[in-house]
Amino acid sequence: MPKDPYSWIENSLQTIHKAGWYRSVQTINKLPGSTVEIDGKTLINFAGNDYLGLAGHPRLIEAAINATKEYGTGTTGSRLITGHRDIHRQLELAIASLKKTQDAIVFSSGYLANIGTISALVGKRDLILSDGYNHSSLKAGATLSQATVFEYRHNDIQHLEILLNQHRENYRKCLIITDTVFSMDGDICQLPNLLNLAEKYSSMLLVDEAHGTGIFGEKGSGVVEHFGYTGHPLIQMGTLSKALGSLGGYVAGSSSLIDYLRNRAPSWIYTTGLSPADTAAALEAIHLIKEEPQRRKKLWENVEFLKYLLAEYQIKTLFQESPIFSVPVKDAETVFELGKHLKEAGILTGIIRPPTVPTSRIRITLIAPHSSEHLTELGRVLESVLNLDKT
Repeated sequence: MPKDPYSWIENSLQTIHKAGWYRSVQTINKLPGSTVEIDGKTLINFAGNDYLGLAGHPRLIEAAINATKEYGTGTTGSRLITGHRDIHRQLELAIASLKKTQDAIVFSSGYLANIGTISALVGKRDLILSDGYNHSSLKAGATLSQATVFEYRHNDIQHLEILLNQHRENYRKCLIITDTVFSMDGDICQLPNLLNLAEKYSSMLLVDEAHGTGIFGEKGSGVVEHFGYTGHPLIQMGTLSKALGSLGGYVAGSSSLIDYLRNRAPSWIYTTGLSPADTAAALEAIHLIKEEPQRRKKLWENVEFLKYLLAEYQIKTLFQESPIFSVPVKDAETVFELGKHLKEAGILTGIIRPPTVPTSRIRITLIAPHSSEHLTELGRVLESVLNLDKT
């Protein structure tokens, strides 16, 4: 028995360092945008999720300031006691309008939305089928629910049906959970096939639109709209912290679903309501998404231009279905070194290593404010840095 019961922590940190998995924060200065300042150096930012460039928009900032003046800096309680404000309901109705659902509910973070919703919908006598590449919050919600969980191979509809065929009849309820846009690879789910299987096997379907909301679809509603399934009975979750430039999470769906979550989702019931500033900023972002579709158009023009550049430089990515591009790298040590070279050359990207993902990669995210010059510089530097690994 060890004398110091905390000694294992230092040993674990040493193991993390040896494996090349150690992480630390870096301070970003000034407003978010296509460029950021780190340690006094300006870098082109390809590492954030501010897809429409709204996080520093004057209208969101003004909305947040005005809401703070009117309601204060915090809501001081859970929504069911003293934490509810009129702007919370305004935001929920705006989300429902954007998603074309009967209602919506806002959580204080996307992670809380997933763990609270999943654990409220299913329990010990139920079944969850989860895409193997799902976000941590989806997996955590599945674990907290105490349901039986099977992972199907990533985007493998045939494997999902095999599992449904083998196990569905043994459980009271079944919930299929998936991201719509997979944040580390950049590919999208096969929503039409998922909905077909959900109907065939009498299963609920929850889709996480964190990286789809505001980006996909003619109106920016998300991947559900992109595939033409607006109004279809399913559970849509998403975040306010990416294309909407704020903080928080939501679930949109039928009025009975939302009413049920208000009464049974523990991470909504027992959590302080979203701050007035974040709520007002997200509400203003939804107005801008509807008023300025050119932002979404510019984002997709950037996606197409980067596809062209990567083809010219013969740089391979995992997928090219979203504003997320992942360049595979052989191991954690190599991707860490490549990330340092990119940063020295003025390019900030995501350097993603296990255990977050199975294999290391340089993760590039595009936003609407990126110019063609930014993208051209990215292609040039990326080719140069990747060639360093070949020498």
